[in-house]
Amino acid sequence: MNFSQFLIEYGGIVMAVLGMALVIIIPGVGSAKGVGMVGDAASGLMAEEPEKFGKTLIIQLLPASQGLYGFVIAIMSLARLSATMTLQEGLFILVACLPMAIVGYPSALAQGRISVNGIALLARDEEQMTKTIIYTIMVETYALLAFVSSLIILNTVSF
Repeated sequence: MNFSQFLIEYGGIVMAVLGMALVIIIPGVGSAKGVGMVGDAASGLMAEEPEKFGKTLIIQLLPASQGLYGFVIAIMSLARLSATMTLQEGLFILVACLPMAIVGYPSALAQGRISVNGIALLARDEEQMTKTIIYTIMVETYALLAFVSSLIILNTVSF
């Protein structure tokens, strides 16, 4: 079996699984890095003011959402998989996964950076936590737009 025969026979499932892998891995790595950066910053504050643990945990969770969004898109893509899917169907799923896969990584890192600064602000003035969350949610808007875009594209065509 040569490559073109392989692509014709199995290309659909390969492309769909590639899209699913990308939408899990790329935003997941971004979320892991973002959450890790915030955890590093929060650890220093815990040594001084352990009573702020709950607030720092909320701030740390914010960059994690992109990994979750990517996972949801992959699960929804999984429902569309078929061993006999065509190359066009597989490419369609791959393309549907791309908005979340591409936007998820940088938005998770941006949320992580904002959240790190929010931890520093929380250390100085606990009443400013709401502002930190608002700044972080502004970045979340674009992750949500990518998530909704992937959902819409994924549900546009039935096969």
